[in-house]
Amino acid sequence: MNVRRLIPTTAVAGAVALGLVTLSACGGSSDAADKGGNGNDGKLDVVASFYPMQFLAEQIGGKHVTVNTLTKPGVEPHDLELKPKQIGELGEADVILYLKGIQPAVDEAIAQSNAGTTIDATTLTKLEEHGTEVGHDHGAEHGSEEAGHEEHAGEGEAGADPHIWLDPVKYGEVAQGVGAAFEKADPAHAATYKANTQALMTKLAALNSEFQTGLKNTSTKTFITTHSAFGYLAERYGLEQEGISGMDPESEPSPARIKELQDIAKKDKVTTVFFETLASDKTAKTLASDTGLKTDVLDPLEGITDRSKGDDYIEVMQSNLAALKKALGAK
Repeated sequence: MNVRRLIPTTAVAGAVALGLVTLSACGGSSDAADKGGNGNDGKLDVVASFYPMQFLAEQIGGKHVTVNTLTKPGVEPHDLELKPKQIGELGEADVILYLKGIQPAVDEAIAQSNAGTTIDATTLTKLEEHGTEVGHDHGAEHGSEEAGHEEHAGEGEAGADPHIWLDPVKYGEVAQGVGAAFEKADPAHAATYKANTQALMTKLAALNSEFQTGLKNTSTKTFITTHSAFGYLAERYGLEQEGISGMDPESEPSPARIKELQDIAKKDKVTTVFFETLASDKTAKTLASDTGLKTDVLDPLEGITDRSKGDDYIEVMQSNLAALKKALGAK
């Protein structure tokens, strides 16, 4: 198992409380409250860093918020460079909702902004360290390959994995923290934010149940993907993620890593190599061709575009589930 927990398991309430402490330390949530959540249209002005944060803000805020997103559809979030106008918007926002560690330019700009409330989603749940490989038990199946895994572990860029939104349970923990922060920033509409948060939690619980049921019995537990974004999903549902590259979807694997993946695909009866919509599929298709495997899309949900298999987070996650069930031979 190639996962090392960074933060001990705690109750969701504790995570939310930690997040609220962070809010106060990041500029004080009272500024937005003093405005009464009132921009020119009387709504809470929220700036979201990229789509997973946008979805939370829209679902929880509803009609009482105006949401602007720094990362436009089709832009690879990791490579985002902010324009001066966007940096200016950060300073004028009532609330900034972001996920520290995934967009360096955003992290830097937020640190220098004077926003009323700054919500870092990573403070609202537990982070884990993931490299290229994430799974429950490689040792029994791969035996002598363990030395190879260790030798190439550096290629996986092991570290705190920010892709928490791809686990519906962790995403729900973040949602609860965001809801509590919205209530504090705009007390006049606290009841609505609370109700909207609960409605979203119900949707996420149903999604989690779909994944649990759909992936309970499969012919294989291993899937190969270009972007090592699905570590939390793999951990949640008892799967094994083998990433071609690390956390950076554009990084190139070494010949040794490609050979290792070919061996894993054969031993674990892997059928499919997954790629994503916002990054190059060249490496995935080359590996699939060399090993006689199929290719398909597993969407890391960093943005919704015309190519996305769904109109929102829930729909695209359901599409991901369907792709995994097919690739893993769900029974």
